[in-house]
Amino acid sequence: MTISVGDRLPQATFLTLGPDGPEEVTAERFFGAGRAVLIGMPGAFTGTCSSAHLPSVVAAMEQIRARGVDRVAVVTVNDPFVLDAWSRAHGAAEAGVTMLADADAAFTRAMGLVFSAPQRGLIDRSVRYAAIIDDGVVTELDVEQGRGTCDMTGGAAILAKL
Repeated sequence: MTISVGDRLPQATFLTLGPDGPEEVTAERFFGAGRAVLIGMPGAFTGTCSSAHLPSVVAAMEQIRARGVDRVAVVTVNDPFVLDAWSRAHGAAEAGVTMLADADAAFTRAMGLVFSAPQRGLIDRSVRYAAIIDDGVVTELDVEQGRGTCDMTGGAAILAKL
């Protein structure tokens, strides 16, 4: 079942890369209090994610924060080492975007927002989506219908929802 507006985020543990290696971050700790934006992307260093989606979010961060958002996170089914390199390549951390690794796709499956494209090497990956989360509850959710676009989930679209 796919998560819907009004649902609480599923319990999950993500990985981020800290100074001493991978660190665990729970969904409850990150999204449980305040306003957050959660953006799901198929994967670090993949075509649209790298050329359009992540750059659009990074470019919009100042305005997103100005509209009362406490935290912004991108979640992908990758390891925290790859996400850290991807973040550095795009200036995401410096802009205020937290990269959350859903290494085993447990969160993505629990959200009901998973797809596989084995011919492209993508197994159990996140569909492209953007959600506004208030105190752990989904208050807005947009899911891209096509895999090569971020019209509904990029930085400008997120700003329009805030």
